[in-house]
Amino acid sequence: MQLTVKDLTKRYKTGDGVSNINLEVEKGELVTLLGPSGCGKTTVLRSIGGFLEPDSGDILIEGRSVIKLPPEKRPTSMVFQSYNLWSHMSVYDNLAFGLKIRKRSKDQIREAVTDVLKLVRLPGFEKKYPAELSGGQQQRVALARSLLLNPAVLLLDEPFSALDAKLRHEMREELREIQMKTGLTMVFVTHDQEEALSLSDRIVVMNNGNIEQIAQPQEIYDEPETLYVASFIGKMNFLKGVADGGHIQIRRGINFPNHKQLTGNVIAAFRPEDIELREMADSEGLLTGKIKQIMILGHYAEVTIELDDLGILRSFQTKEIAQDLSIGKDVGVHVTKVTGYPVNETYIGG
Repeated sequence: MQLTVKDLTKRYKTGDGVSNINLEVEKGELVTLLGPSGCGKTTVLRSIGGFLEPDSGDILIEGRSVIKLPPEKRPTSMVFQSYNLWSHMSVYDNLAFGLKIRKRSKDQIREAVTDVLKLVRLPGFEKKYPAELSGGQQQRVALARSLLLNPAVLLLDEPFSALDAKLRHEMREELREIQMKTGLTMVFVTHDQEEALSLSDRIVVMNNGNIEQIAQPQEIYDEPETLYVASFIGKMNFLKGVADGGHIQIRRGINFPNHKQLTGNVIAAFRPEDIELREMADSEGLLTGKIKQIMILGHYAEVTIELDDLGILRSFQTKEIAQDLSIGKDVGVHVTKVTGYPVNETYIGG
């Protein structure tokens, strides 16, 4: 393991913070800490980097405890949300600064800076100043500066949040490409689920200072372990029901499979893409409702259905299917995949 976090606890006077965080990151892995503001993800990252002193627990990098070391003594490097470039220094001097402190020769520094600028797709930018660069270019320089330190673990604290959507998408692709080329171990913090799903080898979903689930992106999306993860990752429909034996009953005659063998009051959760719409003539044993809205979103459509007495469902349909639908049409709703959760679990929205 390149990074091991053991029973990490850090609580602030406000009561916020994290408790008993355990995490292992393999060499060459990109792991993302994902969650809303205040969930504790940045607290974990800054504790790893040495910018916060935990109340208890240990942090090991390459098998060695770093819990007592200051940031500059740790084999880590941090890329911040704000780029933290020195405005009075050229790009070359910004990048060379850390290598000069490490007593590298001028030739070594020149070669390293040239190579890293190629890696972040900024060759020939050595003489420019931060004010002459776009936000995306400044973030590339900040990333290059951290890469030059050759850290055992690279820490990234929402580095793309200040960029526009298109540039954020490009930077995600570039970061993944750099990570694959260099084999660097990275811990990435974000509140953006799309960013986490597209970037990560594994995702750590956090909530109120605790870890809800650690898994690969596809597993997080397909098999959320808790109601919170189900509601936080992607779009999800929720219906109240009662579980008994092999079924979750939504109402009399409407049953879903009870794979977890839950009992009592439950929440049935299912993705919009797991909804098939049927003609009313074929709706026996199905939920029924009226189409309330049809939004064409390129190659697919989001179709909103107002159920007769259970609220609103959102479904994703192909544009071909959507062409045959109209607002106000009565439809049957067949759900192909359902997961049940106990109602005592918390989730976004109640």
